[in-house]
Amino acid sequence: MGTSFLNDQEFDQYRELIYNESGIHFSASNRSILESRLKERLRLTKVETPALYLKRIRENGDEMKVLLDSVTTNLTRFFRNTAHFQTLEYYVIPDLIRHKQDSGNKTLRIWSAGCSTGEEPYSLAMVCKDLLPAGFTVEIVASDLSLKSLMTAKEGLYPEPRLNGVPDKYVKRFFSPEGDGFRVNEEIKRLIKFDYHNLKFDSGQRNLDLVFCRNVIIYFDEPAQEAVIQKFWQAMNGHSYLFIGHSESLFGMKTGFEFLKTDWACIYRKFT
Repeated sequence: MGTSFLNDQEFDQYRELIYNESGIHFSASNRSILESRLKERLRLTKVETPALYLKRIRENGDEMKVLLDSVTTNLTRFFRNTAHFQTLEYYVIPDLIRHKQDSGNKTLRIWSAGCSTGEEPYSLAMVCKDLLPAGFTVEIVASDLSLKSLMTAKEGLYPEPRLNGVPDKYVKRFFSPEGDGFRVNEEIKRLIKFDYHNLKFDSGQRNLDLVFCRNVIIYFDEPAQEAVIQKFWQAMNGHSYLFIGHSESLFGMKTGFEFLKTDWACIYRKFT
């Protein structure tokens, strides 16, 4: 099929549909990624042409979800970006503990948006379990556009090499050996609710203390990025923190978030 798998009109139709459904933006420079994922879907569904597959996804919401799943990149690992977790451990959680002790509300509410196969929310849960004082609880919602990734996340079973980067104290305390891998213990699993969510829409969540959405908005164009960030603002309470990917920035966007440089990493906060 070569590089002319999609003609220019088809490419424009696909990228417009994907953008309208999810906010994910395909430029000419990453056209080859879209084409390779489409080839695979056509092969698996036995649809003969891109035009016929386009018709199918317009008529079949489930197949549209599968395509969106296939075009998202699900690269993640436990405790990804050490500086972020140092900021969380040494700055953000101590500050939230102090604030919540003053307010009398001792529940920490966290959203891991774009959680992929679950390593990020499990990492967050382990840190909270380790650091929160008696009487405090944590509730974590972990969402993704990929149903396949969410199934892996819910299972919580990882091959041993995937545990690279997990502190030994957490491996001993929060994982159990199983076959060739390790399973996350129930005391951590029960802190997390995994849920399918498309960031193009309002999640319905409110009063969040912490949002992690790392290496997700990089796939969106500027209007879609601003829309997502505005939804985060609405979902977060008046004393809260936002973590985005180290290659992502809110610079130039009209948001209410305040840039915060800690000793370890740069993050954003909402103080109103």
